[in-house]
Amino acid sequence: MRVRLTEISHNKKTGPMPVSTTEEKSCPLSCPLKGQGCYAEYGPGLWHWRKVKDSGVPWGDFVRRVRRLPKLQLWRHNQAGDLPSEDGVSIDEEKLTSLVNANKRKRGFTYTHYTDEASLPIVKKANDSGFTINLSANNYDEVDRLIGKGSPVVTIMEEGASKVEFTAGNNKVVPCPHSTGKAVNCMHCGLCQIADRDYVIGFPAHGIGKRKALEATRSPQ
Repeated sequence: MRVRLTEISHNKKTGPMPVSTTEEKSCPLSCPLKGQGCYAEYGPGLWHWRKVKDSGVPWGDFVRRVRRLPKLQLWRHNQAGDLPSEDGVSIDEEKLTSLVNANKRKRGFTYTHYTDEASLPIVKKANDSGFTINLSANNYDEVDRLIGKGSPVVTIMEEGASKVEFTAGNNKVVPCPHSTGKAVNCMHCGLCQIADRDYVIGFPAHGIGKRKALEATRSPQ
């Protein structure tokens, strides 16, 4: 599995902070967005993502680069891609632990669609150790399933969502400040890096594939 670390990102959404990209095969087989509206599968993002297979470095080299980042550095793991896995079903705990250890005294954060029962305690352990991993819910029903598993949660919101909403389980969903114009980028926000927050961050569907994404992730009626 190969990963690229860009130490000063040109991604307008993240801002000029370190950002990594992991090759496509890292994504779980169960992710409903694969080929169905994932934002990373369109435009320049897809071009950069596909290049990682050739231009990225092996996992061990990537971890060593993370370890050399400055103390207290805010950085985002995976503007595209997911956590390490050997089978596309569950997280590779050994590889993830090496990254968690490299992140000591830094402020790394990421998101994962590995929400299977085997992966949930691994994600919790990473959060407890200072590397923030947000569980990615596809809809509000999934938010209610994932809340209480010991990790922060994010979710897809309907297109154009701009106000605080609540799930059927009364869990609070706050729109991403960048999507509402309240934050310039991730570097000036940092909410996704706060592991013990008492609310869910929602990302309104966006990009060329937003219609497909909403259809693929809509809760069963």
